[in-house]
Amino acid sequence: MSIADADPTKLWSETPLIYSTHLSSRLACDVYLKLETLHPSQSYKFRGMSYFIQHALRTRGPAVRLVIASSGNAGLATACAAKALHLRCTVFLPAGASRGTLDFLRREGAQIVEDGRLYLDARHNAEAAVQADANAVMVPAYDDPLLWEGHGSMVPEIARQLPAGTRPAAIFCSAGGGGLSAGIMHGCKAVGWDDVPFVVLETHGSNCLYESLALNPGPFAAAPAAPRAGIRAAHDAAHDVTVAHLAEITSRATSLGASSPAAGVVKMALGRAGGVQSVSVPDELAMQAALGFAEDHKIIVELACSTTLTPAYKPALFDRLVPPGAPRTVVFVVCGGYNVSLAELAEYQAVLAEDLQSGGQWAVRCNGVEWGVDK
Repeated sequence: MSIADADPTKLWSETPLIYSTHLSSRLACDVYLKLETLHPSQSYKFRGMSYFIQHALRTRGPAVRLVIASSGNAGLATACAAKALHLRCTVFLPAGASRGTLDFLRREGAQIVEDGRLYLDARHNAEAAVQADANAVMVPAYDDPLLWEGHGSMVPEIARQLPAGTRPAAIFCSAGGGGLSAGIMHGCKAVGWDDVPFVVLETHGSNCLYESLALNPGPFAAAPAAPRAGIRAAHDAAHDVTVAHLAEITSRATSLGASSPAAGVVKMALGRAGGVQSVSVPDELAMQAALGFAEDHKIIVELACSTTLTPAYKPALFDRLVPPGAPRTVVFVVCGGYNVSLAELAEYQAVLAEDLQSGGQWAVRCNGVEWGVDK
């Protein structure tokens, strides 16, 4: 049990861990899904954000004003927690947020400021607002140990929910800035699973954690490598790691669109006893997983979430990541997210239909090695 999991004042409820007959049959193993879609903000971020905000309320008092820069899900989680605790909340977003996201934020009582083209523009504006208001506190989107502690509370839940005595052969999740990854690593350590294999997935064009791990000695066979084109490498002295900064985000998985990961997460991944398999997949593979998951489980998820599920719909890829042999029980963290619609799923179908006509393979990268995955 972690500190956050044991906190009697926590705002989140335990989410279900369900056995997937569909995926278990496809992969010839026992597959469980942690349904983080069921939080008030519809993503796992409600855990860490609410935990951070409760700490701010205890240390700053009820006059505290919450300020966050977000492209969507972190802002929604902050707004939901603020409403539950009767606190003021301002969300800074780059231009282009969906009408559904803006309406959701307004229903939760958040003040909305849309300004700038990129997330970094929104963050700079949020930082200026905090400096101008003595009662304001900046709520981090993914880079803070309190967030990681809150997010990590799902792992003790998983340990209780799995059949007695079961230890996962692997846990799968997606990564943007790395907050969820850090939470799972933190939670695994709390329950004695630090050696459990951990698979972290991103999409090409948003894979800042993958590119950062490649720049450091550790899990990649050829690391440290020179940064790819369009990537700036910067050394973080506080954690003694090199961090990759993407010049632009080209993936459609916008909720994974951090231009750089938290340096503390890179450090944690490099030093983890059980290691990390860092995987980067094309958007089309994530689209295929989103459509398959909707068909199998009648749940729609955004690309940032379906990225996690890509090995579940490609058994050959799954077997490379979790080799067959001993009985396998695996957990996929269905992290949720608000950035999805039926219209987008229809668009994914059209994109895939065109892509599949060309045949061939998709390129998937894992710890510095490129694999071909049949379309």
